[in-house]
Amino acid sequence: MMRIARLPHLLLKLFCFMPWVVGVLLAGPMVHGQAQPSKELFTRKNTFGFFFAYSNDSSHILMGYAENRKLLNIGASYSRRIWAGKVVNWQYNGEIMPVALESDPVDQIQATQLTPGPFSSYSYNYTPYTGCIPGTILTYVPLGGGQKEQFSNTTTCGRQWIIGEGMMPVGFQWSFLPRHKLQPYLIGHGGYMYSTQAIPTQDAGNFNFAFDFGAGFELFRSRTQSIRADYRYHHISNHDTAPANPGIDNGLAQITYSFGR
Repeated sequence: MMRIARLPHLLLKLFCFMPWVVGVLLAGPMVHGQAQPSKELFTRKNTFGFFFAYSNDSSHILMGYAENRKLLNIGASYSRRIWAGKVVNWQYNGEIMPVALESDPVDQIQATQLTPGPFSSYSYNYTPYTGCIPGTILTYVPLGGGQKEQFSNTTTCGRQWIIGEGMMPVGFQWSFLPRHKLQPYLIGHGGYMYSTQAIPTQDAGNFNFAFDFGAGFELFRSRTQSIRADYRYHHISNHDTAPANPGIDNGLAQITYSFGR
């Protein structure tokens, strides 16, 4: 699992080279008089946006192993047109998230000594890799001489939200059918997330690398305004910079209001 967690670093490098490969492949059909985008295309040179993104759960999709984590991101985006043709509109796309919240399940454990006396009781919280499972179990601790301490451990489930911020400065978007008001697109980013506490467990780190990729549709209300909706695979991991690195995989849904010229 520790070796798998190193893949985000390689994928971030691939994002940097991917646009040049795509540009070479698409240059042939677009070089015929396409040095400047046609006026009939729905495309903008500079685009600004505000977005809301949410994921209600996490699971092992590709590289992450922490389960039952939620994500909520609120932020802004900027796009710069690199190339616009009749088939593909290729853009740089970066995102900043001043509000990046991550939620972990919490096991709230109440341990009570049953035998022998004098009796004691204490409680503690634990953040598991998997989701919380409520219930009561009995544990025994040998004391020697055939005696044992018996404890009752009762688990109830809670949840904690961790405040953070993030940035995705390396990103690209490929929009197809730019003559139409409704355009499908592919999108991908690389960046980081910093949180006020370690996520997704206490022995993981506050600083995590992040990347995403996905697909969606953009609906142009006019040539200057549009609404984007997409669904992405989103991954967070600390690249082995902390004692534990379970990583988080989420399916992230995002809505963006965009404007520009």
